[in-house]
Amino acid sequence: LCFYGIRLGFLELHLCIILKEDSGIRITLIKIGVLCIRMSWVMKISLPQIITNVKNAVHGFKKLHGRAFEDPYIQAERAKLPYELQKMPNGSVGVKVRYLDEERLFAVEQITGMLLAKLKETSESALKKPVADCVISVPSFFTDAERRSVMAAAQIAGLNCLKLMNETTAVALAYGIYKQDLPALEEKPRNVVFVDMGHSAYQVSICAFNKGKLKVLATTFDPFVGGRNFDEALVDYFSEEFRTKYKLNVKENPRALLRLYQECEKLKKLMSANASDLPLNIECFMNDLDVSSKMNRAQFEQLCAALLARVEPPLRAAMDQAKLQREDIYSIEIVGGATRIPAVKEQISNFFCKEISTTLNADEAVARGCALQCAILSPAFKVREFSITDVVPYSITLRWKSSYEEGTGECEVFSKNHAAPFSKVITFHKKEPFDLEAYYTHPQEVPYPDSRIGRFTIQNVGPQHDGDNSKVKVKVRVNIHGLFSVASASIIEKQSVEGEHNDTPMDTESLCNSLQDKMQVDQEEGVQKSQAEQQNQQDHPSQPKAKTKVKSIDLPIQASLCRQLGQDLINSYIENEGKMMMQDKLEKERNDAKNAVEEYVYEFRDKLCGAFEKFITEEDSNKLTLMLEDTENWLYEDGEDQPKQVYMDKLQELKKFGQPIQERCMEHEERPKVLNELGKKIQLLMKAVEAYKNKDEKYDHLDPAEMEKVEKYINEAMNWLNSKMNAQNKLSLTQDPVVKVAEILAKSKVKKNNCTCCILLKRFLGSHPITSLHCRLLQHRGSAVCWSPWSLHIAVHTMLSLGQGDAGENRIRGENIQGLLRSFPLKMSYCTWNY
Repeated sequence: LCFYGIRLGFLELHLCIILKEDSGIRITLIKIGVLCIRMSWVMKISLPQIITNVKNAVHGFKKLHGRAFEDPYIQAERAKLPYELQKMPNGSVGVKVRYLDEERLFAVEQITGMLLAKLKETSESALKKPVADCVISVPSFFTDAERRSVMAAAQIAGLNCLKLMNETTAVALAYGIYKQDLPALEEKPRNVVFVDMGHSAYQVSICAFNKGKLKVLATTFDPFVGGRNFDEALVDYFSEEFRTKYKLNVKENPRALLRLYQECEKLKKLMSANASDLPLNIECFMNDLDVSSKMNRAQFEQLCAALLARVEPPLRAAMDQAKLQREDIYSIEIVGGATRIPAVKEQISNFFCKEISTTLNADEAVARGCALQCAILSPAFKVREFSITDVVPYSITLRWKSSYEEGTGECEVFSKNHAAPFSKVITFHKKEPFDLEAYYTHPQEVPYPDSRIGRFTIQNVGPQHDGDNSKVKVKVRVNIHGLFSVASASIIEKQSVEGEHNDTPMDTESLCNSLQDKMQVDQEEGVQKSQAEQQNQQDHPSQPKAKTKVKSIDLPIQASLCRQLGQDLINSYIENEGKMMMQDKLEKERNDAKNAVEEYVYEFRDKLCGAFEKFITEEDSNKLTLMLEDTENWLYEDGEDQPKQVYMDKLQELKKFGQPIQERCMEHEERPKVLNELGKKIQLLMKAVEAYKNKDEKYDHLDPAEMEKVEKYINEAMNWLNSKMNAQNKLSLTQDPVVKVAEILAKSKVKKNNCTCCILLKRFLGSHPITSLHCRLLQHRGSAVCWSPWSLHIAVHTMLSLGQGDAGENRIRGENIQGLLRSFPLKMSYCTWNY
């Protein structure tokens, strides 16, 4: 069983795999960096390789999900990215790259799908197991549109995403599930603050832990501050310095700008460990100029003072929303690369007046938490009970048209930091289909330009039989992915049924209540009865009524969600991804064939001056060397981009000349070993024959006819060996051998029907003791059961293991041997004797 947790980072993607094996649980982590689309295939590359392929190295696209091209954030990002962004037909963001020698525009969902598919392929290749179910992390501030976009990317990659998990919640799970000292359920919970400052965003979460339970109390964030902002501050500083000092405009050169970003990131990491002046040196930076500068930690902190001031507000907001004091906090755990900056640590520590904790792996905690969540969600794997309650990051309101009042009605169905996943039921009184519009209550709190979530049309609504409004129950839900939806709608239909006047009316309210969740919001429209009408009803006792039957009918819902991809478009992306994966496979095979030719050229050329030198004539060596040089030149010229079959044919052409040389070398090295083995066996058999002729009592029980076969085998083998070796000794090393290793090995194998040879060799090779019982059994081999030599050998040792022993084998009388043979159900005539 395998469980996959995927951390979809800004620069890197981490996969954590929990693998259940017979020996226990194994956790594996795989990291993939940038996605590179080059010519005709998709591959993964490391960050330093971006410089060599700036336009096609796609990175930093995590926060492009679910946004329109006109989004101010997208327009700001365009200036920072080396690759080109363009508008898709549906208004979303597309990435322009060169693929199959033509310009192609890919949606962000396709790009993420490619990366997830490459990760899936990598893990399947490493583990030899298929990948299907997974849990993917997203920032806690992602809106519905962004989350649905990530879900679409997982679908394009062929992954079944069991859950989109908030990154800070995944960190909390990785922290809490291993803790054995958490307070009991009835005790006061342990409150832990998790601070995650990654490359592009800053998130804070406060969680309450009890034994087997995790509850998120509050989440806050600053989506626009992270490690890259500190890098940008350094880049801006050095760009201005190089403009003044070297007259270089760095920001006009994408390659130079990328190099400066990488060097500034290295400098930032060095300053985290060293407070002294540190140099920045870049060779051949621009126009073949070498540039240099320096900076220390104090200068860096002064340069980034505005960024450091943004560390405290999310911490304060989280404490206010959780309604906690500093004394209520048990510990502060930090993750994310940017939390390694000393000034950031100091800001966090000073706010809480407490030392921060670094017990979690800053880079892998999110992926590990996602993998653990995947294992918890799987019914095939038993995990320690651990419940997780997340929160809704933004308050959500429903709006609808009111039929009795001018304007619209609205209701806040989920407040900020409301528990999730969660469902609520709202009651409406309607005579006709109506729309529900969901939106974020406080748009200024949402880092997204559109506050709309979607429009949900409740269809097939009509009046009751008596013309009154129908009661419509609408169930709204924030699901396990953090997505809002109108999950279901039903109409409560009442029908009057004739009956006795003394029948008790049905309690319709209790039936309606049974259709609702434990937590519900009843938002009813209609004119309330006046107090006079109510008093009139009290003065006049109710007359016997007809029996009322209540029926609930499900209603269809048409959803129009903000920036959601249509299923037809997703299907076309899935089909396109399949074609690209097939192209990747073909390209990999082509590259492998090309690499095989190149490897053969280099390897054989080296051996011609080494191991193969004495097995080829000088004339042939010169010809082959020239052929190898021509092939090498062809690979870097006309053969740079050829079909797979061309490389295969070229390799076979080279092997046609090189294989005989390689075989002569191998035969020369291996022949003495197998000849020695054959000679050893012949000597052993000759020794046994000589002992038999000298009337050695150890061999007096052997059949003379069998010994004649042994002697015949010895003579034939000796004659064959002498003749072949005499012929071989007359040849030079540059000629093909007369006798090959395979022939000698075949001659060394004792024929199956020469049983006495087999037993004698067994004795002398020390595998099994030879006893007279072997031979006595051989004499009865003609019994009703067909016995192979190996069957007889097993029968002997089985009988001896029953307690007879060598000393007691004389007690086995000859007349009982046939019966003993028949008692062993051994049918092993297919066994061969290989020596």
